[in-house]
Amino acid sequence: MKISEAKFAGSSTRTSGRPAVQLPEIAFIGRSNVGKSSLINMLVGNKKLAMTSSTPGKTKLVNHFQINGSWYIVDLPGYGYAKLPAPERKKLAEIVSDYLSNSEELKLLFVLIDCRHDLTGTDEEFLEEVYKSGLPFAIIFTKGDKMGPVARETQIEKIKRQFLERWTELPMLFVSSAQTGLGKDSILDYIEMILNPV
Repeated sequence: MKISEAKFAGSSTRTSGRPAVQLPEIAFIGRSNVGKSSLINMLVGNKKLAMTSSTPGKTKLVNHFQINGSWYIVDLPGYGYAKLPAPERKKLAEIVSDYLSNSEELKLLFVLIDCRHDLTGTDEEFLEEVYKSGLPFAIIFTKGDKMGPVARETQIEKIKRQFLERWTELPMLFVSSAQTGLGKDSILDYIEMILNPV
């Protein structure tokens, strides 16, 4: 898939406030500082499309970006912001829950995990909820350029074993780097397959 056009289409806190034009949606979520906005910008080829920040918790709304006039990338608030006050964490969790429960246009949820670190309890809890919900999802390991290939593969294999302790099969897995473009083509090709199944 080639992305020729990507434009901001609106922000909301509830599915009722989404853009009026309904199109298939591919959503992205991850823990604080996982590199979500940078990954989205890398996929669309525009470093300024999604707001990036070194401050965790910057995304506090559901942001829709219209792609090629035919589908949306949805940038969701993340999870696991330990430094945010409890009421604010609860509010963000409610925004995410409302979207995941009520968006009939959601075709795939990408859950992002920093490949350098072990899964946290928050990661495990969120992934378990997604798995049990039956939502179609895939996992993207971010910041793949920050480790050597052997160390990276060892870490990813460790996490895969953790998944298989709970699940009968693995979802699709990708390794990415917003800096080098690693994973861009394979992720976009997978999105195209999801949007246009044979």
